[in-house]
Amino acid sequence: MAFDSHASAGVTVKAVRTRAELDRFIRVPMRLNKGDPNWIAPLISERQEALSAKSNPFFEHAQVEMWLAVRDGQDVGRISAQIDELAPADPSRKIGHFGMIAGEDDPAVFAALFATAEAWLKDRGRDTAMGPFNLSVNEEVGLLVDGFDTPPMLLMGHDAPYAGGRIEQQGYAKAKDLYAYLANLTQDLPDAVLKRVRRGAADGVVLRKLDMKRFEDEVHTLTDIANDAWSGNWGYTPSTAAETKQMAKGLKAVIDPDLVWFAQIDGEEAGFIVLLPNVNEAIADLDGKLLPFGWAKLLWRLKVARVKTVRVPLMGVRRKFAGSRRGMILPFHLIDLAATEARRKGYERVELSWILDDNLPMRNICERVGAVAYKTYRLYEKALK
Repeated sequence: MAFDSHASAGVTVKAVRTRAELDRFIRVPMRLNKGDPNWIAPLISERQEALSAKSNPFFEHAQVEMWLAVRDGQDVGRISAQIDELAPADPSRKIGHFGMIAGEDDPAVFAALFATAEAWLKDRGRDTAMGPFNLSVNEEVGLLVDGFDTPPMLLMGHDAPYAGGRIEQQGYAKAKDLYAYLANLTQDLPDAVLKRVRRGAADGVVLRKLDMKRFEDEVHTLTDIANDAWSGNWGYTPSTAAETKQMAKGLKAVIDPDLVWFAQIDGEEAGFIVLLPNVNEAIADLDGKLLPFGWAKLLWRLKVARVKTVRVPLMGVRRKFAGSRRGMILPFHLIDLAATEARRKGYERVELSWILDDNLPMRNICERVGAVAYKTYRLYEKALK
C-alpha cells in the first residue's frame, strides 16, 4: 500500500524514496527555522547517516517511513513514523511512534502529515501514536515546549514555538515531559555535596577515567551498565550490539577521556558518567556543511579553542547497587570528578539531559548539585480510531 496522501489546501504528502528526497527531508527545518537565532543547523552528513538504513542499526529492528509535505512545489513540512520491535510492550495498547516533525505554521500542513503517519501506523496494527522520537528513544526525544530562548545542546532538539499547539490540534495530549537541567561549572558543587564526596570514596569503591586504549571495551562496559541501570525506566529500549558499535564510532571523534568516569564496587563495574563537548556550539555557523573548511573549523574549535559548554547525555548506576549506601553516593562522586576536570579545561556550563518529569531521584540529584531545569521537551500521544 502506498502511503502518499493528498490533503486539502493544496498540500501533498509524499513518501521519501530517493537520496535526493532524503536530502530535502533533512533540509525542511533548516528553511523553516532560518530566522530563529537559536536554531542550529545539523550537519547534513550526520543526518544522512542517522536517517539511512545502510548506516543506522536502528533500522535493523524497526520499520521506518518518512514523508515530505509539498505545496506549490515547495517543501512545507515533514514527518516520520516508526515501529520499534525492541520497544517495551504495553499489554493495554499497541504503540507506534512518530518523529522528525516540522512544518510551516499552518494547520493544514500538520493535519496532512499526521493523517498520513497515523494511517501508516494503523495499517500495521497500532492503536496509539506517540512521539516525537527522532528516531528512537536513544536518540533525540520530545518536542521543545519551553526554553526557546537558548540554543539546543548536542543531540537535543529545537522546535518552533507554534509546533506544540499544532500537534495538540491534531488530538494529541501530553504523555511525558522531559527536562534539561543547566548548571554553572565556574562554581564548585554546593557545600553539602562537597562535604560528602571530598571525604573520599567508601571502601571497595574505585573511580577511574576512560581508558582510550581499550575504547571499544569501555563502550561495551558503559552500554552494559546503562542497559541494566535504565531497564526499569519508562520507555527505555536497550541498545543492541550493532548500535553500541555505531555509538563508539560516533563518539570517538569528540570524546575527551578526562570527562568520562567509571566507578567500580568490589571489583565490579558499577556506574559511569559521560560529559561530551557541546558540538552544536562549534557548528553553529557552518550551515550544516563541513566542506570545504568545516572539518578544520570544527576540530580547531573542539580541540584548540574549545567550546564553553558540555552535556551529560549518559549517567547510570547498576540497579543492584543503586539502593545501597555506596551506590547512592556514586552519582555525586562521578559528577564532582567530571565537573572538576571540565572546569579545569575551561568549560563554563553543563547540561544534564534528558530526565523524565517523574524520575524524582534523578531530578533530586540534579537539583542537589545546583542545576536548574531550563528546557522542557514533551512527548505526545493519541489513540488512533
